[in-house]
Amino acid sequence: MIWYTHQYGREGERPVITRETDYAIRLLRTLRDGERHTAAEAAERELVPQPFAYKILKKLSKAGLVEVTRGADGGCRLLADLDRTTLYDLLEAMGEDCRLSGCMASDHPCTWREAHGGCTVHCHLAAIQSKLDEELKSHTLADILGERK
Repeated sequence: MIWYTHQYGREGERPVITRETDYAIRLLRTLRDGERHTAAEAAERELVPQPFAYKILKKLSKAGLVEVTRGADGGCRLLADLDRTTLYDLLEAMGEDCRLSGCMASDHPCTWREAHGGCTVHCHLAAIQSKLDEELKSHTLADILGERK
């Protein structure tokens, strides 16, 4: 992953929208016409390496955003309503972790909170996390993709 983080910033930084999610957005751009496309066709059109495209389409299919059909008449087509599917939804479908800190997970064991009954750091981070989630949920994929060409 180091080669990837160097493209976005310093080593160790992890962008919220990874290359895989960026590729997913691009593949959805091709599929939003409602037609059936082969994975190879969508990958070529959106300049996504084919191995990534297959992996991404599998994740999108598992999340119910696209339908993937194998065989001679196979291909993929959009199932999701992009006017109702948010960036947050896509990040979840792609398995992205948008938490500011591990302690944002409900099952995170925090010895500080257990010992002291609370944590002001957690409270402040939770408020920021809530705003981040709200912002990600406020942008639909249709908005992000813009007008069809």
